[in-house]
Amino acid sequence: MSKANIQWFPGHMHKAHKQIKEVLPQVDIIIEVVDARIPYSSENPLIAHIRENTPCIKVLNKSDLADPEITAQWITYLEQEQGIKALAITTSKPEQVHQITKLCEQMLPHKLGQDKQIRAMIMGIPNVGKSTIINILADRIIAKTGNEPAVTKQQQRIRLPSGIMLSDTPGFLWPKIENANSGYRLAVTGAIKDTAIEYEDIAYYAAEYLLANYPERLKKRYELETLPESDHELMEAIALRRGCLRAGGHFDIYKVSTILLNELRSGALGPLSIETPEMATVEKVAVAALMAEQAENKIEKKKSRKRNYKSR
Repeated sequence: MSKANIQWFPGHMHKAHKQIKEVLPQVDIIIEVVDARIPYSSENPLIAHIRENTPCIKVLNKSDLADPEITAQWITYLEQEQGIKALAITTSKPEQVHQITKLCEQMLPHKLGQDKQIRAMIMGIPNVGKSTIINILADRIIAKTGNEPAVTKQQQRIRLPSGIMLSDTPGFLWPKIENANSGYRLAVTGAIKDTAIEYEDIAYYAAEYLLANYPERLKKRYELETLPESDHELMEAIALRRGCLRAGGHFDIYKVSTILLNELRSGALGPLSIETPEMATVEKVAVAALMAEQAENKIEKKKSRKRNYKSR
């Protein structure tokens, strides 16, 4: 399976990044919505870079789809960082969503009282459920919702019933997803369009991970007596169980990919997490090393260009 880096930075996302940097000095608290199944891969490193000392609530949305034990590990892991509180929610339980405003008040007690107002900014990458959260917090339909990534296109300000002034931002990704694993996890959960990576590659990535981490779920869901050893054998076994066969007995790889990804995304395989804090710790080191190497290469190229220019 090839692991290509994903670059996806449409014009409105570039604009959003610029707007956020301009507005941030007036913000008291950041609410960053991430996918509870992939809290590391769905957080935006640009936000970490620009937030500085601004307090931040990491909202682990879709927690009903995530492995509860691993979600608990994530909360502990995220709260190790200064000024960060983490909260696991599902939008199917509005009372959990309203915990966000309560946590804002707890983290900013000096902002409570007459003539005072908490100014919050909510942000997150596309398709993590940010718009649904805003509508619940506002007790009315404010933001468009949809399963297609990047529905919100421009910044807007909303006064919540709690008195909090909430700035909404378009969902945006960072210029380049350096960590290939993060790219695949974003694709597996549907946070980036299925066209960004080969659809079958996304399914094979999911199959490999599920075999290693949730073997019993696979056996139960697809009624397998014995567990296949490889991702390809698993896809073949699912094809046989679900009748995804073409003429000549070959299995329809696109059909099987669709079944596996749809059932993973919908929760039909049960609540599962696609990354752990341990994985994030290892991958952060690898990404930092890669970026340092790229920066070094950039410097060398500049020096080389200067030498070539002088020698003319």
